[in-house]
Amino acid sequence: MWRQLTEDITCGSKGMTYQRVLLKLSGEALMGDQGYGIDPRVVADIAQEVSEVVESGIQIAIVVGGGNIFRGMKAASAGMDRATADYIGMIATVMNALTLQDAIENVGVPTRVQSAIAMQQVAEPYIRRRAIRHLEKKRVVVFGAGSGNPFFTTDTTAALRAAEIEAEIILKATQVDGIYDSDPHHYPQAQLYQHLSYGHVITHDLRVMDGTAIALCKENNLPIVVFNLSVRGNIVRAAKGEPVGTIVGGNNEIIRS
Repeated sequence: MWRQLTEDITCGSKGMTYQRVLLKLSGEALMGDQGYGIDPRVVADIAQEVSEVVESGIQIAIVVGGGNIFRGMKAASAGMDRATADYIGMIATVMNALTLQDAIENVGVPTRVQSAIAMQQVAEPYIRRRAIRHLEKKRVVVFGAGSGNPFFTTDTTAALRAAEIEAEIILKATQVDGIYDSDPHHYPQAQLYQHLSYGHVITHDLRVMDGTAIALCKENNLPIVVFNLSVRGNIVRAAKGEPVGTIVGGNNEIIRS
């Protein structure tokens, strides 16, 4: 059934469901069990999985957040100017992007960091056509500095960049197995959704991604797979269209596992 769902939403070819994907990583995902910063073991595991995706013939770009270093929303709520806080958060995402670049290149995959804020000594400027060309040459592209604008999240950046580079799906890595009908930490009987429509996510405020990101995905018919990053191999399985987590797309179906 999962294969049929994904094929109904995107057109596969050459025996694969997807040819180009965008992986969305939160900054918090990089810190593992630490309370702050970057856990090198977690980053190394992500890099290894990304290399396996590339080896399978799938092009992959990454958008990474910066919450493991600095959270703009939290700083703004404490009194900092919101735009200033967001710009600091964007710089934090570039730090994470460079960390990912180093780890991915350490496993033999050429990688480029493109920043929405000019940092010519450490990253290329974001240029859509150049990003696509890198992907066609089997390079991983890591997008840093969000969209380059305050008041927008890295979830919205992921939806924007995915649409710009014509990715077929967004792989949203989280700390849970997917989207549930209730909080699985408090309700053991909670059921995992296999497929949800954009409208259901928006109407029920499920917070898969922020509302702007979901609306952008809906407008561009861009599906999202929400899956557990901590399960080894899930990035590869999600990129190959194998059943993992919850897929958000289309307008009608709601299917529970």
